[in-house]
Amino acid sequence: MNEADFIARLRAIATDPAARGLADDTALLGDLVLTHDMIVEGVHFLPDDTPQDIAWKLVAVNLSDLAAKGAAPLGVLLGYSLSGDAAWDAAFVAGMDDVLRRFDVPLLGGDTVRPPAGAPRSFGLTAIGRAPATGAPARSGVRPGDQIWVTGTIGNAGVGLAMRLGEIEPGATCMAAYARPLPQLALGAALAPHVHAMMDVSDGLLIDAERMAAASDCQIALMLEAVPLSAALLAVRPDVLDTRLAAATAGDDYQLLFAADPGQADAIRAHAAAEGVAVTAIGHAAVGAGLLLTHRAQRVALPERLGFAH
Repeated sequence: MNEADFIARLRAIATDPAARGLADDTALLGDLVLTHDMIVEGVHFLPDDTPQDIAWKLVAVNLSDLAAKGAAPLGVLLGYSLSGDAAWDAAFVAGMDDVLRRFDVPLLGGDTVRPPAGAPRSFGLTAIGRAPATGAPARSGVRPGDQIWVTGTIGNAGVGLAMRLGEIEPGATCMAAYARPLPQLALGAALAPHVHAMMDVSDGLLIDAERMAAASDCQIALMLEAVPLSAALLAVRPDVLDTRLAAATAGDDYQLLFAADPGQADAIRAHAAAEGVAVTAIGHAAVGAGLLLTHRAQRVALPERLGFAH
């Protein structure tokens, strides 16, 4: 059973309104935003990634879900599988201290287990935040006519992973994007009052845009030539169309994907400039269903793989 099928079965029992029909990355309980993500060795991180980087990623990916709701973090709960290596576990704790201090988030509790010898390392984190007064935007609020935007640049983490695997010569910018993503907490909070829908780009721009379209019962049309790429990425992957498709399906970007009325464009750009983060309009929403891709006004067939799927 894949992830989509499993979640579909869970919807029958997740009937509380706080669950949002399991159609969002977070639950909303009153003004509390709740999210839980797990990361597993060999799936979300490499066996030789440092424990400090793994701790950073575990916290950052959960805070990114809060950022997409405009929520202010209140604390986290850690689920930890003891490694059997005291030095490794100690380094993880040091990394956890580093990332929690960086984002000013307290550790509130959690649980530990000792898995069988040889089992892959796995960790879980629950993050709790407070929704903005204007409400936490769901991924299901896109309206036909909305502009579709994304923060930052797309694809650096995918290149960083290729660098870690020895497939591309190392480069600091992309390696950092893979190892230590930065959740857009401040910008998410600033954007929340201006958007109809928002989610983070975790599994890939295309697959996450398709999920947003499905949740909102509309079509999302993206212009590949508008997808923002960094100079560091283009330096190692200069083939324009292939590079854009690779970047848009790579995942692990932890940027914000959002939909807003075109009349909000000036406010969106002003907030982004104040936070020192680029924002780019990359498409629009329309009546219909699914994802539509174009490149310089020419329709592009959807790739077989839109992004990472469990």
